[in-house]
Amino acid sequence: MRRGLWIGMVLIMGHGLVVAQTRGEHRGYGYGFVAPGAVVDGGTAAKTVHFGVGGDRLVYQGLGAGGEIGFLGPPHDFSEGVGIASANATYNFQKATSVRKVVPFVTGGYSLIFRRDASNGLNFGGGVNYWFKEHIGLRFEVRDHVFREFGTANFVGFRIGLTFR
Repeated sequence: MRRGLWIGMVLIMGHGLVVAQTRGEHRGYGYGFVAPGAVVDGGTAAKTVHFGVGGDRLVYQGLGAGGEIGFLGPPHDFSEGVGIASANATYNFQKATSVRKVVPFVTGGYSLIFRRDASNGLNFGGGVNYWFKEHIGLRFEVRDHVFREFGTANFVGFRIGLTFR
């Protein structure tokens, strides 16, 4: 199972790194992230850490589609963690150019959390990609995963990562 998770991460990240370009424009990107966060349920919260890789492909102007795979668990005991995969729609509010290095985005879609069993859910979030070089940037994002099976619990994280195109 762990080997399959790592293979999936490498394939998704690799896709983002090799996507084609049209007329000098970048049509996709890959990213890796770490996200300190919390499971918030009513008035209580427990710390989590989420890390993973993903990629987005722009399909029409700022509209795109993407996916990611990662691991979510308590920072003190990774044996209690779960795998988490998402398929998302994204919207980038502007194109990255040499003048516009900060590109805000929103994202949302389907999430699957898995360990021995699996649960379906939704995710939504937003953030910015800061392109400090043509092919590499920083990613800052807030993402919330909601799984109805867990009642009112939300898995919220502040993501910090590298973006590649």
